[in-house]
Amino acid sequence: MKNIAEQIKELPPELQREVADFVQFVAKKHTAKPAGKLRLGWRGALKDLRDKYTSVELSHKALEWWGD
Repeated sequence: MKNIAEQIKELPPELQREVADFVQFVAKKHTAKPAGKLRLGWRGALKDLRDKYTSVELSHKALEWWGD
């Protein structure tokens, strides 16, 4: 069985260009997109609990909620 490079070399030039275009399309489609700007709309949402729990207690509680 021939590898993909050998198969592409056997194609006519116009089909080789089509394969190259397709490969570029697939690569672009699956390239990681840069992360967007961090939104902090939740900031301050738990301020009423700040005197009730420490950050460590909240971390443990979050793991409990997530099922770990």
